[in-house]
Amino acid sequence: MTSPLDLLLWAVLPYVTIAVLVGGTLWRFRYDRFGLSTRSSQLHESRLLRTASPLFHFGLLFVAAGHVFGLLVPKSLTSFLGVSEEMYHLGALVMGALAGCATVAGLAILMWRRWRTPAVRGATTRNDRLTYVLLGVVLLAGMSTTVLTNGVMGEYDYRETISPWFRGILLLQPDPALMESVPLTYKAHILGAMALFCLWPFSRLVHAFTAPVQYLLRPYVVYRSRGEGLGTRELGARERRRERQGL
Repeated sequence: MTSPLDLLLWAVLPYVTIAVLVGGTLWRFRYDRFGLSTRSSQLHESRLLRTASPLFHFGLLFVAAGHVFGLLVPKSLTSFLGVSEEMYHLGALVMGALAGCATVAGLAILMWRRWRTPAVRGATTRNDRLTYVLLGVVLLAGMSTTVLTNGVMGEYDYRETISPWFRGILLLQPDPALMESVPLTYKAHILGAMALFCLWPFSRLVHAFTAPVQYLLRPYVVYRSRGEGLGTRELGARERRRERQGL
């Protein structure tokens, strides 16, 4: 029988998280549309940012893609496609570790940059500090599940428990009993992620929803010269000379 705590954590809390994430994001778009920004500090320091930002953002994209694949794609489908359990486990371990290390390294450099640069440190709010700490906890917990629980300590098939539980949440058919035997590292990672998603709409992380994805689909911008390769200033001078000459 499922305990009241498990029922609260794995059947109620996920829907609270979704409600806060969606409702908070809509609230920000409605009442703080011009605040949906990272408040860029590139003018204060750019050398470390050029290294840390790509590491963090591209690493996080691969981490997110791995989570989507692992949680939403059923085990039966990968087996049908000929992907063995050993192949899947090795791929998830290697790719997850690489993407996680890149993301953690990028975040560490970003935090070091904020601490060592006075102007950037002065522009850091309490909300930013909380976001960085919580993001770091979630990433480190995720790394521990990949490297320790799923690597050093042996293979754990989360596609038998966590993935069906997650899909059940999306299908409005929660089954908290699936989470009873899940290792603590996975549970800590999931609970930390839910806390982070609750904070998401009210932090700088909300800028992820404003990424200009439509730029990838817009038509090319065509630039044309204005005759004989002359710029606007040269053309204006030529027209004035013609007017003076009565041409």
